[in-house]
Amino acid sequence: MKQTKDLKPLTRSESELMNLLWDHAQGLTVKELVERYPEPQPAYTTIGTFLKILEAKGFVEHRRMGGSGRTFVYSPLLTREKYVTQVLRDVKDSIFGSSMKKMLSFFVRSEEISEADLQEILDLIASQEKDTPYCNTNQEIELQWYSTY
Repeated sequence: MKQTKDLKPLTRSESELMNLLWDHAQGLTVKELVERYPEPQPAYTTIGTFLKILEAKGFVEHRRMGGSGRTFVYSPLLTREKYVTQVLRDVKDSIFGSSMKKMLSFFVRSEEISEADLQEILDLIASQEKDTPYCNTNQEIELQWYSTY
C-alpha cells in the first residue's frame, strides 16, 4: 500500500499498541502499556520490541521519564485521525481508482446502514454544503441516493 511520507502500514499488534498510545497521548511507559492490555497480557519485552519497531517506522517517540533515569515514556508522533485519513486515502487510491464515490458506494452496499444512520449521513452532507457552494441540496442528494440504490 502506497503510504504518504513513507509511513508503513501498521500490523494488527502494532495497531493495538498505537490505540493505547492514542488514548493516552501524554505518553505511557512500557509497564503502563502492559497493564492496559487485557489478559493474557503480553510480555514486557514484547511491548518493548514493538515500540522499537513503531519508533523506526516513525509512529512513536520516547523521552526519559523525569528527564533522567532508565524509564522511557512513549508518545505517538501522529494522531489516530491523521493515520486513518492516510490509510483510507491509500485504500481509495489503490483499490477504488481514486474515486470517493466508488469507495463510499462499496461501504453502503456491503454494510447494513439503518435509516437513522443514513439520515444522519445525509444531514452531515447537507451541513457541509453550506461551506461548499457547488454541492447539491439535501433533497437532491436524497433523490440521487434512492434512485441509485
